[in-house]
Amino acid sequence: MSAPTMNTAGQTLLEVDSLTMRFGGLTAINNLSLNVPGGKITSIIGPNGAGKTTFFNCLTGFYKPTTGSVRMHHPEHGPLALEQMPSYHVARKAGVVRTFQNIRLFPNMTVLENLIVAQHNALQHASRFSLAGLFGRAGYKQAREAALTKAEMWLTRLKLLDIADLAAGNLSYGTQRRIEIARALCVDPLLLCLDEPAAGLNPRESAELNELLLYLSREHHKGILLIEHDMNVVMRVSDHICVLNFGNKIAEGTPEQIQNDPNVIKAYLGEDEADEKEAA
Repeated sequence: MSAPTMNTAGQTLLEVDSLTMRFGGLTAINNLSLNVPGGKITSIIGPNGAGKTTFFNCLTGFYKPTTGSVRMHHPEHGPLALEQMPSYHVARKAGVVRTFQNIRLFPNMTVLENLIVAQHNALQHASRFSLAGLFGRAGYKQAREAALTKAEMWLTRLKLLDIADLAAGNLSYGTQRRIEIARALCVDPLLLCLDEPAAGLNPRESAELNELLLYLSREHHKGILLIEHDMNVVMRVSDHICVLNFGNKIAEGTPEQIQNDPNVIKAYLGEDEADEKEAA
């Protein structure tokens, strides 16, 4: 079964303090501070090269920040310093799980098998990292049944159960995006980090994604951190938006505040075009 949902709505779930990431002489993230609440959708936006994916990589253990801290306020484990944890602990212990810009499903596996594989840590632990499963160990059988139940639950809730036995690689791009999110949910995340989930989606699929993100936030109290270029998605689902440009935070606020912020307009349109728009 799925782990009990921890309702952290409204509470600070992630606390980023003075985060800086340098690569030699290049500063990809510069002194970024940000609070991300549980049960809400926080979007990170900005032009290409703004540092958005670098931020995700620092958050999820792929990069170790040059300076600064990233704290996950876990309702069971207390404050966890993500910058000091190996990447597999960020997901397993801290409950911070991500998807990537490029789809990373196992294309020749079925949809159901992709969700079972996501739970390999629990299955390995139950088998005591041995051949226990082959010899009928009761604990392994129970873990296997729990993994199957959880996978079927998320497939049902994300309206994917009818394609559970189809090869993931043969399905539409939009459907594969939903499968990736379902697979991430099987790890019981407190904070779900989605890197451009609307990339390549048509308008109908984008609308379905909006509904899904709001459903996960409102009904399952998932904190969602979203990197996205599709402003229709960002403005429709976000509770809070942080705007980066060349690694610097240039604005932060509600969708309405961000839409009217002159610094954001200049970052997206360029100085000359923004000045012309203001003059008009």
